[in-house]
Amino acid sequence: MQIFGRSFFEKAEQRGVKQSSDDFFAFFGLETSGANVNIDNALGVPAIWAAVQFLAGTMAGLPIDLYRQKKDGRVKLDNKTRYILNNAANDEMSSFDWRKYSFEQTFTGGRQFTFIERNRAGELMNLWPLDPVKVTVKRVNGRKVYELHDGNIKVFNANEIIDVPYSLKSDLISTRSPIMTNKDVVSKAIQLTKFSTKLMENGGVPPFTLTGPFSNAEAMKRASKDLTSSLRAGANNREIALPIPAGHELKPIGTDPDKMQLIAGQKFTVTEIARIYNLPPTFLQDLEYGTFSNTEQQDLQLVKHTLRRWVKQTEQEMNLKLFGRNSKLFIKFNIDGLLRGDIKARYEAYGSAIQNGFKTPDEIRKIENDAPKAGNADKLFIQGATVPLDTQNGVDENDG
Repeated sequence: MQIFGRSFFEKAEQRGVKQSSDDFFAFFGLETSGANVNIDNALGVPAIWAAVQFLAGTMAGLPIDLYRQKKDGRVKLDNKTRYILNNAANDEMSSFDWRKYSFEQTFTGGRQFTFIERNRAGELMNLWPLDPVKVTVKRVNGRKVYELHDGNIKVFNANEIIDVPYSLKSDLISTRSPIMTNKDVVSKAIQLTKFSTKLMENGGVPPFTLTGPFSNAEAMKRASKDLTSSLRAGANNREIALPIPAGHELKPIGTDPDKMQLIAGQKFTVTEIARIYNLPPTFLQDLEYGTFSNTEQQDLQLVKHTLRRWVKQTEQEMNLKLFGRNSKLFIKFNIDGLLRGDIKARYEAYGSAIQNGFKTPDEIRKIENDAPKAGNADKLFIQGATVPLDTQNGVDENDG
């Protein structure tokens, strides 16, 4: 008689136990329906934690430049508003902490809210992040309003709240959470993490079947319980030998994590989470396909296809809410540092920009965070050696 029925395990051995198989998780009492997924247990999956921290931290660390648009171009400003955006959002939080907290909410629950505090003159004083769980968005008389349920109910107009949703639903009020929208995939990732942890807690001992001359079902249950206790005690005491009665046989389901497809399952999880957040897997510390030659291209892919979308959405929302429509004032996130590339490529590009009159030497020095030299370094240059092929030293050979 076997403690476990033969159908599941024999089939598992014949075809290999796949980490994405619902019957595998169900057999070990692991729920994969997505019904029990929430933000906190989802963040217990290392790939999700890494994705959220990477994206939120990157957006929080980008410098914000403030400009005023004029007829002859834009002028960079350095005033209190710029200080609040880059240094201290309020008396309690740095700008980095405010933005990181806010984007963590967007990349988990699907939305962030910030209250814009102004003085009587309408000048920006503070930026206060709100707990999205306590905020209700609705329309009153056709206008969007935000209700903060924090002991009392406070109502804010749309122009008082910076609102960055992950993905709006068709009603233009509700939003989608990347975690809850993909809760079935996330659930499998959670359960795989739990199963791996349980396996390690058992000293790396995989599930097993036990066969033997059991007289009845009760004897089979007692043997199962006793053997499980012995295995755990042996693992805790680092005992490598386990005696079993004559005529009994232990048969593990997979002899190592690789055979049980745990390693493949973990790689699959990283790939799926990377797909949800539109991230190259290398940014979740999966370096299997990362090489020195393609890392820079993946950096550019990250900026072009992932960060630029969040930068543009946040810029437009902040410009609308901080300055209003048709304002001459506007902010821009500075992503130049993310696009620098390696030093050889940068210096070649700088040389071309200076030689062709696109940039002054001082503008290049500013990009590299070097002090300006002024004088000729603040002037545009262009090469003067480009002449027609039938001339020599700038003089037409057909002349005189």
